[in-house]
Amino acid sequence: MFGSLGRYVVRHPWQVILAWIVLAVAVVALAPPLQSTSDEADFLPRDYESIKALEAQADAFPELADTEPAAIVVIDREDGEPLTDEDSAAVEALAEDLSAADIEHLADITANPPSENGVVQTITAGLTEGTDPFDTTLTDSAKELREQAKDAVEGTDLRVGVTGSIAQNLDAEEAASGAEAAVGVATIGLIVVLLLIIFRSPIVALLPIVVITIISQVATGLISIANEAFGLQADSSITVILIVVLFGIGTDYILFLMFRYRERLREGEEPKAAMVHAIERAGEAIASAGGAVIVAFLALVLSSLSIFRSIGPALAIAVAVTVVAALTLIPAVVSLLGTKVFWPSKAWKKEPKGARFAAVGDSLGRHPGRFALASGLLLAVLAIFAFGFKPSFDFSQMSLPDDAESMVASERMLEGYPAGATAPQTVLLRSTDGEPIAQDELAPFGSALGEAEGVAQVADPIPSADGTAALFIVTLDDDPMSDAAMENVEGPIRTTAHDGAPDGAEALVGGTTSIFVDLQDAMVRDYSVVFPVAALLIMVILAVLLRSLVAPLYLMASVGLGFGATLGATVLVFQVFKGEDGLIFMLPIYIYLFVVALGTDYNILMIARLREESRQGKSPHDAAAWAVRHAGPTIAAAGLILAGSFAALMLGGNPLLVSMGFAISFGILVAAFVMSMFFTPSLTALLGHTAWWPGHGDQARPDETDDPVDLAPEELTQKE
Repeated sequence: MFGSLGRYVVRHPWQVILAWIVLAVAVVALAPPLQSTSDEADFLPRDYESIKALEAQADAFPELADTEPAAIVVIDREDGEPLTDEDSAAVEALAEDLSAADIEHLADITANPPSENGVVQTITAGLTEGTDPFDTTLTDSAKELREQAKDAVEGTDLRVGVTGSIAQNLDAEEAASGAEAAVGVATIGLIVVLLLIIFRSPIVALLPIVVITIISQVATGLISIANEAFGLQADSSITVILIVVLFGIGTDYILFLMFRYRERLREGEEPKAAMVHAIERAGEAIASAGGAVIVAFLALVLSSLSIFRSIGPALAIAVAVTVVAALTLIPAVVSLLGTKVFWPSKAWKKEPKGARFAAVGDSLGRHPGRFALASGLLLAVLAIFAFGFKPSFDFSQMSLPDDAESMVASERMLEGYPAGATAPQTVLLRSTDGEPIAQDELAPFGSALGEAEGVAQVADPIPSADGTAALFIVTLDDDPMSDAAMENVEGPIRTTAHDGAPDGAEALVGGTTSIFVDLQDAMVRDYSVVFPVAALLIMVILAVLLRSLVAPLYLMASVGLGFGATLGATVLVFQVFKGEDGLIFMLPIYIYLFVVALGTDYNILMIARLREESRQGKSPHDAAAWAVRHAGPTIAAAGLILAGSFAALMLGGNPLLVSMGFAISFGILVAAFVMSMFFTPSLTALLGHTAWWPGHGDQARPDETDDPVDLAPEELTQKE
């Protein structure tokens, strides 16, 4: 199949290139903008209590767009001293001016009393009736509010900062934009530099950048079309991750192809025939590796969280487009250039000595047991620390750099107000029989709620217009984002609310902390479903590729160890050494998918080469040695480029991208230099023929030959 594909591509390169150009233009013209969200409530299904509370509140109190202020203007003095009476009067005047400014979407702009210690005072702003809290134009309202507030206090002793949901969304949008630029520049720069070092040719170095830029437009457009068609919405980091996935994985697959192409050229084959052979041999590895990645990402559709159900197909589409381009567009371009693709270097003509990889391969072939034990032990020791993983569910704060205005303003606010005041929780009491709730039952319910562990205060109930519901605003003792707050909401607060509901009514606990509690439950459920399904599907791909039931078992065991080692190393660096309270809750799934899927990529490349060496009559130990010698440079180069690409995420500046960049880049290095370079070939050497049971994948096939590809003479027009 891949041989036929290769023949078509080298015979009709302009057709292939033109088809890609037409596809890119059509997709870009028809695709809607790629939408994203950073609101945690968007991620949960409707059957969780926090979402039921949110929807019930919207039904019973349509005039309340949100019980949390849309924006909070935090005012304090530059010198840190308590606010004076004149300062408070200035804050009152500022609130009046902001209200008179008639900022779009904002209403009920009110000055609140100073904090008890007099250090901080706030102005809160709500949304106009009927405004969608997730309207993307609200960031413009936040920007105007900031500008007006700062202009008003200019030249005074006061300083202002704006926080709240719309301000956080504005900061997240700006941070994502900056991160996208920084990550894009770093990723492309790294790829160009490493390819220049490897091939010593500016053409090879720039080829992936040009080609992947084109296919990225196709992939992003197809993702937008799919999201709109199926009502999916990814998180705000998707655009940054797509850059890394497309350029990192795309360059990997191009390397797989180009190393094979160069290898055949060195054996004296004509350029077009060499490209056909490269597609025939590397094509199976690229398609299988891409298939493993796609299957792993598509397993996310089984998630209960919409963030994973949308980002999984998005990344799967990106990888699928990349695989197709690596097998069609890249070969078409290279077949036109021939050996000029390596200009001005002549190094492609000479087989490198490969002393390092040859030495490693020889040593591994002689002592596979030592390599298997050492690499396995290293992974196991790091994996122990994975049990210390503490999830954080505050997606908004994890997506923001520490110096973002909303983050700084929130910190200043805590200097005067209790921690729970930053995000009050809600408890909705609603009738279950359609009858109004007796008003004399509201006060006892509120009193019982106020005595629950973790509750600082409960405001007077707000009855609905028809009396069938009442809303209680609850302030927690602890930071709403903390583990203590989550434990109290999940335990005593929900229990008290449920048990204290009067006859004929039910209580629903909502608010940010309640959403975090439900996210945690959903995450645990997803781990038990997504992980096994993804692993099983990848094993099926490996079994089909290798015609073996044994090899897939230890290959998946190796990537499982790689996952544990990666999560453990991340916990060690961020929670133990840096002292962070936790890591974003979605990190284990991202690590699992990228390390398992991409680790399988390198395992596939290594074991496919090992099988090829075995089919040439080498013993298991010798086949492992030669596989490391030949596939080692490709895996090392691909691993460095892909790890470096994901490491560029650390330039994003926010905790989410920093931790994700470190974790995935470390996992890829483990996958390339420990799993596939040492663990997989050493185990295969130890198992010998048993590794290929019940098939005979290591035995030579009469229909498989290394002879040059037979093309018509007129097709071999590209000479050196």
